[in-house]
Amino acid sequence: MPMTAALKTSVVERFLRYVTVDTQSAEGSSTYPSTLKQLVLLDQLARELKELGVVDAARDEHGYVMATIPPTTRKLNVPVIGFLAHVDTSPEMSGANVKPIVHRNWQGNDIVLPDDPTAVIRRSENPELESQIGNDIITASGTTLLGADNKAGVAEIMAATEYLTQHAEIPHGAIRIGFTPDEEVGGGTTYFDVHKFGALCGYTMDGAGRGMLEIETFSADAMTVTFRGFNTHPGFAKGRMVNSIKVAADFIGRLPKDRLSPETTQGREGFVHPYVVDASVEKTSVRCLIRDFSTPGLHDKEKLLERLAHEAAGAWPGATVTFKVEESYRNMKEVLDKHPKVADHAREAIRRAGLELKETAIRGGTDGSRLSFKGLPTPNIFAGEQNFHSRFEWVSAQDMEKAVEVIVHLARIWEERA
Repeated sequence: MPMTAALKTSVVERFLRYVTVDTQSAEGSSTYPSTLKQLVLLDQLARELKELGVVDAARDEHGYVMATIPPTTRKLNVPVIGFLAHVDTSPEMSGANVKPIVHRNWQGNDIVLPDDPTAVIRRSENPELESQIGNDIITASGTTLLGADNKAGVAEIMAATEYLTQHAEIPHGAIRIGFTPDEEVGGGTTYFDVHKFGALCGYTMDGAGRGMLEIETFSADAMTVTFRGFNTHPGFAKGRMVNSIKVAADFIGRLPKDRLSPETTQGREGFVHPYVVDASVEKTSVRCLIRDFSTPGLHDKEKLLERLAHEAAGAWPGATVTFKVEESYRNMKEVLDKHPKVADHAREAIRRAGLELKETAIRGGTDGSRLSFKGLPTPNIFAGEQNFHSRFEWVSAQDMEKAVEVIVHLARIWEERA
């Protein structure tokens, strides 16, 4: 399927506009979305969809934008499919006053970001750049993130919508569009109504390099380990004080040093990760992330933490320990394996775009994890984003254009095979 120059202009132009809107989400917010500024872009997207002729585009009270590209097929049995992306950017790096820069016809040089000359995207440190010689690389200016995670996906879905609404001769079924807030703070699907979305399956456009398809994620829990001691005046504490901070430190010191941590694992290896400590003499809580590609693997790691915590508490007479486990998300492969067409059609769309298919397991989660278990099987397709959550973030214009192709091919494949 040839792609027009107008379409290519659309995806880059849209992306360059969207990244200038500050949509950073916030941890610990009492509102939904976590920051109201996300609504600025969500409302803008709803307006632009209507301008493209997608008349039912609307933003609801939770911030979700949903819309329908009407079917063009004469077939009556074509499933409704959906494409989704999130508008928020990570709290880890400023997303305000983003100044995108297009480095056209990049020739392999290190990319110095002008607002901070010490910020350099080095070819030697970014192997994904090796395939980008001659392409247009988009970065921020050195003091903010770029926002390709996930505004590249937003722009790609919008560009594909524009193309499909202008080319009614392309046969496809009804296509649902969804833009969501708060993915970066774990709340992207909190109020997402799968029944209202009304699709057989969805595809998040939120992956990295071209050709990437992700159908498997970590399964994830969070465990809070709380140690209790006894506090009294330190001048009169002999034989009485039990310092829960020291008990917690003992527990952390018992964790394996050569395995089961983020810094010692890769590939399909899971880990436990203490990442927040709330400490006082009387009570100290250690919050731990637990990750594995299987649910039984999660439970094994939880039992390990419980054993080590009990050992630590036992080494400090008078100390006690309690546990709280919260489910975060589960490996979406458990759901997608029951719906093989969803991934198979995505594989074919990537091949039709002339790309080498690359399948990986995500050492993390996506909105697709929770959506899949809510009844919307949702694998993750590349959007082109690289070095996300940092000021070294970049994306290739050509990768975004290929992602648009994949969306259009997917729409056709579902119609062909209905």
